[in-house]
Parts: sequence; C-alpha cells; structure tokens
Amino acid sequence: MVSRRQARVWRYVEEGSLLKLKSYLRKHRDLDVNFSQGKRQRSPLQLACSLEDDAVLRLLLKHGADVLQRDRQGNTALHIAANRALKHGKTVYDDFVVPLKKKCPQALIAPNKAGVTPQDLLHWTKDSQAAENESHPPEADPERDWLGKLIGACEDEFFEAFGAYADDYLPVDEEEEDFGDWADRIRREYFSKKHAEAQRLARSSSNWKKQNGRQKGESSKELHERLQREHEEYLARAARKEEETRRGKKRQYDERCAATFSTAASASDGMKLSYSDIPWPAPRGTVQDMLDVMLHGVERKDEAAFRKALRKQQALWHPDKFAQRCEARLEEKDKQRILDTVTALSQELNSLAQSLKA
Repeated sequence: MVSRRQARVWRYVEEGSLLKLKSYLRKHRDLDVNFSQGKRQRSPLQLACSLEDDAVLRLLLKHGADVLQRDRQGNTALHIAANRALKHGKTVYDDFVVPLKKKCPQALIAPNKAGVTPQDLLHWTKDSQAAENESHPPEADPERDWLGKLIGACEDEFFEAFGAYADDYLPVDEEEEDFGDWADRIRREYFSKKHAEAQRLARSSSNWKKQNGRQKGESSKELHERLQREHEEYLARAARKEEETRRGKKRQYDERCAATFSTAASASDGMKLSYSDIPWPAPRGTVQDMLDVMLHGVERKDEAAFRKALRKQQALWHPDKFAQRCEARLEEKDKQRILDTVTALSQELNSLAQSLKA
C-alpha cells in the first residue's frame, strides 16, 4: 500500500515537477522512494525513465532509488532506459543509460522474465546503428528504404517476442487522489459554487430594482431615532447588569463578614485565616474598589444614612478592633499582609469621613 507521501512523490515525478520533488524529498529525508504503483508495478525511477526526465532520474538516484527494482514484467529501470536508447539514440543513452550503469553496473546483466538483459538491448542498439552506418546510398536509393523496412520488421519481431518497454500502448499510471488533493478540490468547487450563486443573486437583485424602482426606506431622521433608541436600551441593560453585579458583591461581602467576624467564629481556635479567608469587599481590587462595594446601596445625598453606614465600616475595619477579633487566628505567613491591607482600608474610610465634615 502506497502512503500519502509516496503518492505525492509519484505525482511530482509524473508531472515533471523537479523543484517540488527536490523540496519534498529534502523535507522528508527518511521517505522511501523504492515503491511500486499502478498496473505495471513500476517504481518512480522507472517512471522517470519512461517519461525521459533525466533531471528527476538523477535526483531519485541521489535519494537512494534502487536501479535493480523490477516491475511486473521483471524489467529494471535500465531495461526501460536501454529500450528508450534503442528508439531515440545516443542522447537518451547518455542521459539515462550512463547514470544508471554508473550507479549499479550489475544491472546490465539483470534479466527480465523473458530472459532479456539491458546489455542485450544495448547490443541490439549497436547492431542497428552499425547497419544504418554501413549504408550511405542516396535518398532515392530503394536499397536504403528496404533496409529501413527490414530494421522496422526486426524491431516489431523483437517487441512481439520480448515485450515492448515504452509507454506507447498503456497510459501512465494514474495516482489515486489523496486526502489533501481531495480537500483542495472540494474547497475549489465550494467557492466556485458560492461565487456563481452570489452572481446570480446580484443579477436578480439588480433586475428587481429596475422593475420596482427605488424602494422606500427609512428616512435619515427615522434611522437616527431608531439607532438612538437602541443605544439607550443597550445602556439601560448594561446599567441593570452592573447594578445586579454590585448588589451580588455587596450581599456576598455582608455574608462573609458575618461568618468571619461573628462571636462564635472569633472564639474558635482551630481555624486559621489566610489572606484569602478575610472577607475583603473586592479581593482583587484596589482600596477604592473595596469602598465602592462596602457603601453600595447608600445614597450620599442622605447624609445621615451615609454617615451611619460609614461608621459601621470604620468600626469593622479599625486596625485595633480587627486585631482583637482576628489577630490570634491569622496565618503567620499572611499576617503582615493582612494587617497592612486593613490599615490602608481604615485610613481610606477615615479620609472619607473627614471629607464629609469639611
């Protein structure tokens, strides 16, 4: 079973994408290029020979392609290269046969299932070239025409006896579509469909406007009033949500104060208080945030009620009174931090009380 990465290598060889193949093999250095695919069970090296792509062939050899790997008929890459040289001459021989022979000399004597070796094919090439070189008659010489027909007949007999090695009769093996290619194709089809649908809707909208004329919409004044109304409703909802949050913090603060500073809790010796156990009004906030939670729900315009609430908080967080109630129960590691925060909170409450007297 060919892996997705091997299938991509096969596709790059088939397309002749040298740069893509080079980059892909550099990225996946452990990728095995000695695999077979298709009806003929050919390797990428054999495919490169059949496509006469010498650059891809040299790249595959550099990355460990096996010259002796055989296809379904027992042919090696050198069989295919020799057959190409038989048909197309010295250029193909230099570009394909020479590198393969240099990489693996023993491939010359490797027979296929018909018992034919690449060396046999190369001898046949030499014999054909010698026969052509011996005859130099004029172009209109019938003997030369007869010799060409004879060589063609010999080639036909050879191919019938030992099998054709070129890709003239069968298409190049097709690669199965991997998941990445499938995803790309689906994405292209999807966007193409959406684009066509958008164009259709745009045309229909344009036709509708032409038929019905300019539609009556909201005037600028009505639009402004509607937006203003929606904005005010949004601010009102936000204010209600903020008020609910503040009331919840205030209620939680009062409950924690009652639980922590009650007489029964103060008399308990077994429970130590850490910094997080102290009922701070805003545990992660500033001193001002704590004052906002403490005095929430009390209108400053009602001076009597405000002073009463302020005195209650001053008594609750006075450093001396706090120490009498809780100092014995404080965790030693958090003790100084707790007392410093209580002092800062008490000073802020006193400053607020002084501002009211002024």
